[in-house]
Amino acid sequence: MSTEIKTEKAPFVRVVKQEGMPFSKRVVVRICFVLIALVVCGFLINAITSYDPVSVYTIMFEGAFGNARRTWATVREMMMLALIAIGLAPAFKMKFWNIGAEGQILIGGIISAGCMIYLSACPAHVLLPLMFVLSAAGGAAWALLPAIFKARFNTNETLFTLMMNYVAIQLTSFFVAHWENPKGSNTVGIINSANQAGWFPEVFGQKYFINVALTLVFAIFMFIYLRYTKHGFEISVVGNSENTARYAGMNVSRIMIRTMLLSGAICGIAGFMAVSGASHTISTSTAGGRGFTAIIVAWLAKFDSATMLLISLLIAFLNSGATEIASKCKLNDYASDMIIGIILFFILASEFFINYRLVFRKKEKGGV
Repeated sequence: MSTEIKTEKAPFVRVVKQEGMPFSKRVVVRICFVLIALVVCGFLINAITSYDPVSVYTIMFEGAFGNARRTWATVREMMMLALIAIGLAPAFKMKFWNIGAEGQILIGGIISAGCMIYLSACPAHVLLPLMFVLSAAGGAAWALLPAIFKARFNTNETLFTLMMNYVAIQLTSFFVAHWENPKGSNTVGIINSANQAGWFPEVFGQKYFINVALTLVFAIFMFIYLRYTKHGFEISVVGNSENTARYAGMNVSRIMIRTMLLSGAICGIAGFMAVSGASHTISTSTAGGRGFTAIIVAWLAKFDSATMLLISLLIAFLNSGATEIASKCKLNDYASDMIIGIILFFILASEFFINYRLVFRKKEKGGV
C-alpha cells in the first residue's frame, strides 16, 4: 500500500519584514514614491482639465512659493504642523495614542483669545508670555484627564482623547457666540486689530519670525529630550513594554501622566501660535484638521524632530500647491483634497516597502 506525500506549494508571493535598511536607501525609496505620486496626480489632472503635468506642477510651485507672501504663508503652515507633530511625538513614542491634539489646540486658542480680549491693556512683554504659559497649561489640563483614566483604569485613550476633541469644539462654539463681533455675526472677527495687543510682533521685518523660532526651539528641545534624557529613556521603555518598565522599577502611571502633560502643553502652545501668530481670531476651524495631519507627520518621521520639519514642509507645500491647482484649473476644493490624498497614500506606501519586502516563489526545476 503506497502512501503519497503531498507537499504544499509555497505561496506565489510572501511579505517578509526587513530590518536595517540604510538611510540613503530609505531616502531614495521615499523620493521615488513621491515622484510616482506626482506623475499619477499630473496625469489625473491632465485627464480632467487637459493641462499637461509640467504646467500643473509649475502652478503648484507658484501657489506655495510664487512670491514672498505665499512663501511665508507656506512656512507659517509648515511650522504650525511641525509644532503639533512635535507635541504628539512623546505620547506616540510611548504608544499612548493621543488623538486629541485638535481639542488641545482649541483650548490653547480659546485661552489666548480670552487673554487678548480681556487683557489688551497689558504691555506686550507681559501679555505674550502670560498667553504662552496659560495656553500651555490649558492644553496640558485637557490632556491630563485621559492620561489619568488610562493610567488608573486602563481606559481606551484613542476614544477618550477623540471625544475630548468634540467637547473642545463645543466650548469653542460657546466662546465664539459669547465674544462674537459684531453681535449676531457668529464670528469673533479679528481681535485687537487697532492696537494689535497679543499679536506676535514683527522681528527683522518678518511677522512670522516668532512662529519659526518657537517651532525650532521646541524641535531642538524634543530631539534632546527624547534621545538624551532619563525621561526620554523611560518613554522608550514604556513604549516597548510596560511590563519591562515595571520590572525595572519605573512608575508607569507617573510616566504616562507626565508625558501627556508635556504633549498637551505643546499642542496648547500651538493653539496660542495659531491665534496670536497667524489668524488673530478664534473659531472652530482654528485647528483646521492639523491635529490629525500631524499624526501622519509624527509617524512618518519616526518621532525625529528634523524629519518632522521636512515632512511638514512637504505637506504645507502640497496644501498650498493643490489649492492653487484647484483655483487655476477651475476645479473645486475636493480636487485639491484628492491630490493631497493620493500623494499621502504613496508616501505611506513607501513606508511599507521600507519595512517589508516581497519574496516571490522561485520556479522549480522541470518547470513545476
